[in-house]
Amino acid sequence: MFYYLDGTVAHIEPYLAVIDCGGVGYACKTTNTTLSQLKKGERGRLYTYLNVGEDVFDLYGFATQGELGSFRQLLGISGVGPKAALAILSSITPEGLAMAVITGDEKSLTAAPGIGKKIAQRIILELKDKIAKEQQSGGFLPSAVAVPAGGGKSVEAAQALAVLGYTQSDISAALKGLDVEALPLEEIVRQALRRMVK
Repeated sequence: MFYYLDGTVAHIEPYLAVIDCGGVGYACKTTNTTLSQLKKGERGRLYTYLNVGEDVFDLYGFATQGELGSFRQLLGISGVGPKAALAILSSITPEGLAMAVITGDEKSLTAAPGIGKKIAQRIILELKDKIAKEQQSGGFLPSAVAVPAGGGKSVEAAQALAVLGYTQSDISAALKGLDVEALPLEEIVRQALRRMVK
């Protein structure tokens, strides 16, 4: 329904930002990461997700499409609701989430308040399974990613970006020309994400 909101940041409080768009204030639940990029009285843009249920009508907003994609991916996991997804993305960046899934790093996920070991394990397992299914169906083929030699890091970076919901063609374009040999894996993912949001 809403793709993004672009207006003046009217109010900020923990996990909430109000964006004034043409005299209407939209209250967006959000992460600490997004809040750190907003300043009251200045212009701000949030990519949105509308959660509608029987007794729920909540708007969520994120500073980047990568963070929104991570939020959606987390909501697709059984046992992870909007509150848990916000907690995770407030304690870890989208690229950090992708790295935690690829490396099986439960501690990075359990650092978020309210996220226990079982939920962390489920997130890692289900997101890894999703990548495996997409690889088998041909929806995402790391071997087809056009990057320089050094396949190992290239494939891992491609898988990390797939965790965030990017398509194979987006990933190929973002990784093309990056010096994967010289950069640590997390920096490769970070630079690829920057390219995709330009």
